Amino acid sequence: MIRTCVVTKDNKTLYDIALEDILAMEPKWYWADFCHADESEVKLLSHYFHFHPLAIEDCLDSFNQRPKLDFYDNYQFIVLHELNAENLIPAEVDLFIGDDFLVTFHNEKIPQFDLLWERTKSDENIQKGPFFLMHAIIDKLVDDFFPPVYKLEEELNALEDNADNESISELMERVFDVRADLSSIRRTILPMRDLLYRIIHSDRLNYLKEQQLYFHDVYDHLLKLVEMLELYRDFSADIRDSYLSMNSNTMNSIMMTLTVITTIFMPLTFIVGVYGMNFEYMPMLEWQHGYYAILGFMAVIAALMLLFFLKKGWLHAGRKAKRRRRLKSNRRL
Repeated sequence: MIRTCVVTKDNKTLYDIALEDILAMEPKWYWADFCHADESEVKLLSHYFHFHPLAIEDCLDSFNQRPKLDFYDNYQFIVLHELNAENLIPAEVDLFIGDDFLVTFHNEKIPQFDLLWERTKSDENIQKGPFFLMHAIIDKLVDDFFPPVYKLEEELNALEDNADNESISELMERVFDVRADLSSIRRTILPMRDLLYRIIHSDRLNYLKEQQLYFHDVYDHLLKLVEMLELYRDFSADIRDSYLSMNSNTMNSIMMTLTVITTIFMPLTFIVGVYGMNFEYMPMLEWQHGYYAILGFMAVIAALMLLFFLKKGWLHAGRKAKRRRRLKSNRRL
C-alpha cells in the first residue's frame, strides 16, 4: 500500500495523490509512505525514484538492518528501528530523504505513522519540509521506547518487594526474564543512539543546522534511555545476587540442621549397632533393666550434644533467618 501527502507551494496539504501526478504538480515537498508493499510497488523505488539498488536491497532484507545513515547523490538513506511494546521485537523503518521528498518504507504496520499522518494536517513544523517530518518520525519512535522501559522498572520493583511471597526459583526465573528483555531493548536503543550522534555531527548534513536543537533533544532522550537501561541491569543484578544469597543461606541452614541431626544420631547408631551384634557374652545383655539403661544413656548423649550445638550457635542461624523474613513481611503489610 502506498499513501502520499503533498504540500503545495501555497502550503496546501493534499493526500493520496498518485505518484505520476506529483511531479507534474511541482510541489513544495511530498511524503510517500510504503507499507506492506507488493512487488509492483517495490519496483517504483528503482523505476520511479531511482534509488540505489543497495538501499533497496536493505529495505527488502528479511533481517533487520542495523540503524545507519548512507549518503547518495541527491538523497540520504536512513535505517531506523521501531520497538513493539508487547513483545519487544524491533521492526525496521527505512527513510529516503531529499530536499523535496521523504519516502518511508516498512513491512510492519507502524502505529506511530498513523499519528504523524494526522499531525501533517495541523502541525506547522511538519509542514515546513521533509527534514522536519524526519525529526518528527525519529522523535516519535524514540518516545515510544520509554513505556517498555518503565514497565520493566515496575517489574523490578515488584521483584524486589515480592509482595506475593513467591518462591526463590520463581523469582529467579522472572529476574532472568527481565534481564533478557533489558538486553533486547538495549540492542535496539544503542544503535539508535549512535545513529543520532552521527546525524548531529555529520558535516554533510549542513541543512539540519537550524534543527540541531531538535535532534539534540532526541539524542538526550536516547542517552537517558541508555542510562536507565544500565541502571536497571545493575539493579536486576543486585536483585539476582540478593536472592541467590538468600537461597544459599536457606540451603546452609537446612544443611546445618541436617548435619546436627546426623551428628546426634551417629553415637546413638553406634551404640545400637554394637548391641545389635549377636555375641553371647555382652555387658548388661541379661540385666533386666539394661534396655532402659541404654535408652537413658542414649538420651543423655543426645541431650548433651544438643546443648553443645545450641551453645555453639549452630541452631540459631535458621531461626534468625526466619525472623528476618518474618519482619520483612510485616513491614510490607
